[in-house]
Amino acid sequence: MIVVKAGGRTLTQNRDKILNSIALRANRGIIFVHGGGDIVSEYSKRMGIEPKFVTSPQGIRSRYTDEEEMEVYNMVMSGKLNKEIVSYLEKQGVKAVGISGVDACVLRAERKKKIVVLDERGRKRIIDGGYTGTIVSVNAELPQTLIEQGYVVVLSPVAIGTEGELLNVDGDQAAAAVARALRVEILVILTDVDGLILDGQLIREITPREARELLPRIGSGMNRKVMLAAETVEAGVERCIICSGLTEEPLLAVEHEYGTVIRMHGF
Repeated sequence: MIVVKAGGRTLTQNRDKILNSIALRANRGIIFVHGGGDIVSEYSKRMGIEPKFVTSPQGIRSRYTDEEEMEVYNMVMSGKLNKEIVSYLEKQGVKAVGISGVDACVLRAERKKKIVVLDERGRKRIIDGGYTGTIVSVNAELPQTLIEQGYVVVLSPVAIGTEGELLNVDGDQAAAAVARALRVEILVILTDVDGLILDGQLIREITPREARELLPRIGSGMNRKVMLAAETVEAGVERCIICSGLTEEPLLAVEHEYGTVIRMHGF
């Protein structure tokens, strides 16, 4: 079984080739976690809602999801994008089912009550957390059953909160949590770069321990992906591959280990 995550920007630029690559491996059992932030922003603007972004003290820029934006986020991610992906896969002869993390409580998250951000002067501020969440549990029963029935599962990273509210959760975090819960063989994180690049060189293979040692040298966006990959491998997933989603056949990385591979040695 394989979990594949593609961010919205990567998916926007190379959607059909990513989905064709998934279709070729559908019989291996695939859960596809998709992003789509840029398209959410486009539809928010169409509805007269200006998207908001915040920057963490670590320099990570992320969407700030208030109640109004959460409605748009859910409509676009769990509706438009999710069903377009399912429709494309079905056209390729693949049995596919689109769900969100809300369905059967696949993703349960805790709402962030407060978050620390940098203001326009670079000073730290504490603000209301809005409708973003941190995943606290995964109910693997539904995706497991669908995979066993031969379906590709297309998962939108919208979670149900501990108080029943809908929450925006990070797609990388969602993919890693699902991979750990199902103890899949491989987690593939598709990005717009070839993998972890340090000093101009692609790092081909590292262990979780080596990944942690390298964290201070890694930029903020990739830093988070590498950390999640290391934790996922330590939790029992055989390997995690961080690689480009912009190639002709992105999931060739599964067979040929393109990109950066994180795994435990000696197992």
